[in-house]
Amino acid sequence: MSQFQPNTQFSVFPPAIKNLLIANFIIFLLTKSMFTGAWTGLGEIVAQNFALWSIGTGLFYPWQLVTYMFLHADLSHILFNLIALWIFGQAIENLWGTKRFIIYYLLTGIGAAIIHMVMGGYFTYTIGASGAVFGILLAFGMMFPDRYIVLLIPPIPIKAKYFVGMYGAFELLSGLTRADSGVAHFAHLGGLVVGYILIKVWKIKRPEYY
Repeated sequence: MSQFQPNTQFSVFPPAIKNLLIANFIIFLLTKSMFTGAWTGLGEIVAQNFALWSIGTGLFYPWQLVTYMFLHADLSHILFNLIALWIFGQAIENLWGTKRFIIYYLLTGIGAAIIHMVMGGYFTYTIGASGAVFGILLAFGMMFPDRYIVLLIPPIPIKAKYFVGMYGAFELLSGLTRADSGVAHFAHLGGLVVGYILIKVWKIKRPEYY
Protein backbone atom coordinates (compact mmCIF):
# COMPACT_ATOMS: atom_id res chain seq x y z
CA MET A 1 0.00 0.00 0.00
CA SER A 2 1.28 3.45 -0.91
CA GLN A 3 2.35 5.72 1.92
CA PHE A 4 0.51 8.52 0.12
CA GLN A 5 -3.28 8.41 0.29
CA PRO A 6 -5.94 10.81 -1.01
CA ASN A 7 -7.78 12.83 1.60
CA THR A 8 -10.84 10.92 2.83
CA GLN A 9 -13.08 13.99 2.64
CA PHE A 10 -13.14 16.83 0.15
CA SER A 11 -12.31 20.21 1.69
CA VAL A 12 -12.26 23.69 0.23
CA PHE A 13 -9.41 24.47 2.63
CA PRO A 14 -7.52 21.19 3.12
CA PRO A 15 -4.81 21.16 5.84
CA ALA A 16 -1.70 22.01 3.83
CA ILE A 17 -3.40 24.77 1.86
CA LYS A 18 -4.91 26.29 5.01
CA ASN A 19 -1.63 26.24 6.91
CA LEU A 20 0.36 27.63 3.97
CA LEU A 21 -2.11 30.51 3.59
CA ILE A 22 -1.97 31.30 7.30
CA ALA A 23 1.82 31.05 7.56
CA ASN A 24 2.43 33.23 4.52
CA PHE A 25 0.02 35.94 5.68
CA ILE A 26 1.40 36.03 9.22
CA ILE A 27 4.98 36.31 7.95
CA PHE A 28 3.95 39.01 5.49
CA LEU A 29 2.23 41.06 8.19
CA LEU A 30 5.32 40.79 10.43
CA THR A 31 7.88 41.66 7.76
CA LYS A 32 6.24 44.10 5.36
CA SER A 33 4.28 47.32 5.36
CA MET A 34 1.03 46.20 3.75
CA PHE A 35 0.55 49.27 1.57
CA THR A 36 4.08 50.44 0.75
CA GLY A 37 5.82 47.05 0.55
CA ALA A 38 8.72 48.38 2.64
CA TRP A 39 10.45 45.97 5.01
CA THR A 40 9.70 46.45 8.69
CA GLY A 41 12.61 46.44 11.15
CA LEU A 42 12.04 42.74 11.74
CA GLY A 43 11.55 42.27 8.00
CA GLU A 44 15.02 43.62 7.23
CA ILE A 45 16.55 41.06 9.56
CA VAL A 46 14.43 38.28 8.07
CA ALA A 47 15.30 39.30 4.50
CA GLN A 48 19.03 39.29 5.25
CA ASN A 49 18.85 35.74 6.54
CA PHE A 50 15.90 34.03 4.88
CA ALA A 51 15.44 35.54 1.41
CA LEU A 52 17.19 33.60 -1.38
CA TRP A 53 20.45 35.47 -1.89
CA SER A 54 22.71 34.95 -4.87
CA ILE A 55 25.83 32.98 -4.02
CA GLY A 56 28.03 35.84 -5.20
CA THR A 57 26.73 38.10 -2.44
CA GLY A 58 28.20 35.90 0.29
CA LEU A 59 24.83 35.92 2.05
CA PHE A 60 23.50 32.59 0.74
CA TYR A 61 22.62 29.84 3.21
CA PRO A 62 21.09 26.45 2.29
CA TRP A 63 17.90 26.99 4.30
CA GLN A 64 17.04 29.92 2.05
CA LEU A 65 16.00 27.39 -0.63
CA VAL A 66 12.90 26.84 1.52
CA THR A 67 12.43 30.05 3.49
CA TYR A 68 12.34 32.36 0.46
CA MET A 69 8.97 30.83 -0.45
CA PHE A 70 7.37 32.41 2.62
CA LEU A 71 8.45 36.00 1.93
CA HIS A 72 6.70 38.38 -0.47
CA ALA A 73 7.38 41.80 -1.92
CA ASP A 74 4.02 43.52 -1.48
CA LEU A 75 0.30 42.94 -1.11
CA SER A 76 -0.34 42.24 -4.80
CA HIS A 77 2.53 39.74 -4.86
CA ILE A 78 1.24 37.67 -1.96
CA LEU A 79 -2.40 37.88 -3.04
CA PHE A 80 -1.62 36.67 -6.56
CA ASN A 81 0.43 33.74 -5.28
CA LEU A 82 -1.90 32.64 -2.52
CA ILE A 83 -5.10 32.98 -4.55
CA ALA A 84 -3.53 30.83 -7.27
CA LEU A 85 -2.29 28.37 -4.63
CA TRP A 86 -5.80 28.03 -3.22
CA ILE A 87 -7.62 27.83 -6.56
CA PHE A 88 -5.40 25.12 -8.04
CA GLY A 89 -3.89 23.60 -4.92
CA GLN A 90 -7.01 22.50 -3.08
CA ALA A 91 -7.97 20.23 -5.98
CA ILE A 92 -4.49 18.66 -6.00
CA GLU A 93 -4.30 18.21 -2.22
CA ASN A 94 -7.73 16.60 -2.12
CA LEU A 95 -6.69 14.26 -4.93
CA TRP A 96 -3.19 13.35 -3.74
CA GLY A 97 -3.50 13.70 0.00
CA THR A 98 -1.84 16.23 2.28
CA LYS A 99 1.49 14.43 2.72
CA ARG A 100 2.26 14.04 -0.98
CA PHE A 101 1.00 17.55 -1.68
CA ILE A 102 3.27 19.28 0.84
CA ILE A 103 6.31 17.27 -0.27
CA TYR A 104 5.56 18.18 -3.89
CA TYR A 105 5.04 21.84 -3.00
CA LEU A 106 8.34 22.12 -1.13
CA LEU A 107 10.34 20.18 -3.74
CA THR A 108 9.05 22.29 -6.62
CA GLY A 109 9.87 25.44 -4.67
CA ILE A 110 13.39 24.20 -3.91
CA GLY A 111 13.90 23.09 -7.51
CA ALA A 112 12.65 26.45 -8.76
CA ALA A 113 15.18 28.21 -6.52
CA ILE A 114 18.08 26.09 -7.77
CA ILE A 115 17.18 26.52 -11.43
CA HIS A 116 16.74 30.26 -10.90
CA MET A 117 20.17 30.51 -9.29
CA VAL A 118 21.76 28.62 -12.17
CA MET A 119 19.90 30.40 -14.97
CA GLY A 120 18.94 33.75 -13.48
CA GLY A 121 21.53 34.72 -10.95
CA TYR A 122 21.27 38.41 -11.85
CA PHE A 123 18.99 38.98 -8.83
CA THR A 124 20.52 40.15 -5.57
CA TYR A 125 17.89 38.15 -3.72
CA THR A 126 14.63 36.42 -4.56
CA ILE A 127 11.42 36.02 -2.57
CA GLY A 128 7.99 34.55 -3.19
CA ALA A 129 6.07 31.30 -3.52
CA SER A 130 5.73 31.62 -7.29
CA GLY A 131 8.04 28.72 -8.16
CA ALA A 132 6.08 26.30 -5.99
CA VAL A 133 2.76 27.76 -7.20
CA PHE A 134 3.83 27.14 -10.80
CA GLY A 135 4.53 23.56 -9.78
CA ILE A 136 0.97 23.32 -8.46
CA LEU A 137 -0.34 24.84 -11.69
CA LEU A 138 1.57 22.20 -13.68
CA ALA A 139 0.06 19.46 -11.51
CA PHE A 140 -3.44 20.84 -12.09
CA GLY A 141 -2.87 20.92 -15.84
CA MET A 142 -1.66 17.30 -15.84
CA MET A 143 -4.33 15.94 -13.47
CA PHE A 144 -7.27 17.91 -14.91
CA PRO A 145 -6.15 18.79 -18.46
CA ASP A 146 -9.61 19.42 -19.88
CA ARG A 147 -10.99 21.54 -17.07
CA TYR A 148 -11.57 25.10 -18.14
CA ILE A 149 -9.75 28.06 -16.62
CA VAL A 150 -11.22 31.49 -17.30
CA LEU A 151 -8.63 34.09 -18.19
CA LEU A 152 -9.25 37.45 -16.54
CA ILE A 153 -8.04 39.67 -19.37
CA PRO A 154 -9.74 38.92 -21.70
CA PRO A 155 -12.34 36.70 -19.93
CA ILE A 156 -11.93 33.69 -22.20
CA PRO A 157 -12.26 30.05 -21.01
CA ILE A 158 -9.28 27.86 -21.91
CA LYS A 159 -8.47 24.25 -21.06
CA ALA A 160 -5.94 23.82 -18.27
CA LYS A 161 -3.47 21.91 -20.47
CA TYR A 162 -3.33 24.76 -22.97
CA PHE A 163 -3.17 27.39 -20.23
CA VAL A 164 -0.13 25.71 -18.65
CA GLY A 165 1.57 25.32 -22.04
CA MET A 166 0.99 28.97 -22.95
CA TYR A 167 2.18 30.16 -19.55
CA GLY A 168 5.30 28.01 -19.78
CA ALA A 169 6.13 29.37 -23.23
CA PHE A 170 5.58 32.92 -22.00
CA GLU A 171 7.90 32.42 -19.02
CA LEU A 172 10.61 30.90 -21.22
CA LEU A 173 10.42 33.77 -23.70
CA SER A 174 10.36 36.34 -20.90
CA GLY A 175 13.32 34.70 -19.16
CA LEU A 176 15.37 34.83 -22.35
CA THR A 177 14.42 38.35 -23.43
CA ARG A 178 13.57 40.26 -20.24
CA ALA A 179 16.32 39.41 -17.79
CA ASP A 180 16.00 42.85 -16.16
CA SER A 181 12.23 42.71 -15.61
CA GLY A 182 12.52 42.09 -11.89
CA VAL A 183 10.49 38.88 -12.22
CA ALA A 184 12.14 35.49 -11.60
CA HIS A 185 10.94 33.87 -14.82
CA PHE A 186 13.36 30.96 -14.56
CA ALA A 187 12.08 30.20 -11.07
CA HIS A 188 8.60 29.92 -12.57
CA LEU A 189 9.94 27.63 -15.28
CA GLY A 190 11.83 25.68 -12.65
CA GLY A 191 8.61 25.00 -10.78
CA LEU A 192 7.02 23.68 -13.97
CA VAL A 193 10.00 21.49 -14.87
CA VAL A 194 10.51 20.01 -11.41
CA GLY A 195 6.76 19.43 -11.04
CA TYR A 196 6.68 17.51 -14.33
CA ILE A 197 9.69 15.39 -13.30
CA LEU A 198 8.15 14.55 -9.92
CA ILE A 199 4.83 13.51 -11.40
CA LYS A 200 6.60 11.25 -13.89
CA VAL A 201 8.99 9.76 -11.30
CA TRP A 202 6.13 9.14 -8.86
CA LYS A 203 4.07 7.73 -11.76
CA ILE A 204 0.99 9.71 -10.79
CA LYS A 205 -1.91 9.18 -13.14
CA ARG A 206 -4.76 11.56 -13.70
CA PRO A 207 -8.04 10.54 -12.04
CA GLU A 208 -10.52 8.63 -14.17
CA TYR A 209 -13.31 11.03 -13.28
CA TYR A 210 -11.60 14.25 -14.37
